[in-house]
Amino acid sequence: MVMDSSAEQRERWDRIAADWSPDEAVETAATAPMIDFLAELAGDGPALEFAIGTGRIGVPLARRGVPVAGIDVSPAMVEVLHSAMPAAELPVTVGSMATADAPGRDYQLVFLIANAITCLLHQDEQIACFQNAARHLRPGGYFVIQVWVPQLRQLPPGQTVVPATATDTQLIFDSYDLVTQRLLCHHYALENGVVVSPGTSHHRYVWPSEMDVMAKLAGLDLVNRYAGWDQAEFTGDSNSSISIWQKPNRS
Repeated sequence: MVMDSSAEQRERWDRIAADWSPDEAVETAATAPMIDFLAELAGDGPALEFAIGTGRIGVPLARRGVPVAGIDVSPAMVEVLHSAMPAAELPVTVGSMATADAPGRDYQLVFLIANAITCLLHQDEQIACFQNAARHLRPGGYFVIQVWVPQLRQLPPGQTVVPATATDTQLIFDSYDLVTQRLLCHHYALENGVVVSPGTSHHRYVWPSEMDVMAKLAGLDLVNRYAGWDQAEFTGDSNSSISIWQKPNRS
């Protein structure tokens, strides 16, 4: 039986949805390289986004002419998305990306970005996510994941906390549990040096090599791995990975 963290994630993302606007589901200079990358792999589609959320990427990709569908655990996030693009143009299934069914089984691209794979808090959920992607893909189709690389090399002996972001407006640090492979992300919004919005989120971090095993279990083959959407080389110093696996063509 697959462990299920969807109830915890639904509560979290339903709460966060109140801070999102449909006006954010537009292509920007920052997101254009990502959308270019995904559009090239999708071709004439269709494409399926796991953890589509408010449609920050799925909606602009659909506006490029790629038919897009989505799966997301949060009804509130999906409601924001459908304020930007109606369900008739971008259908979304509410449920866990590890198990939920989207319409059809003939997608050229399934993609999962912004570290969302780590929101599945159990290894067997992450394995099931790969299997669900494979079920939805047509032969020759691609599965793409963008996720950070765990920064354990920054941990001196006995330390469990790594700083992630420190700016005038945001402070983020991550605490690692090396036994359970869990990570607790502590994030704080700042105004004039004062914390105005503290928060935490739970994750299960995953290694590129571990994802490759999950892909193999799902019958997917690694095509390439990059450090960023500009297709920079992935190295041992990369702190992020973009991985592409392919479902083999039928013989």
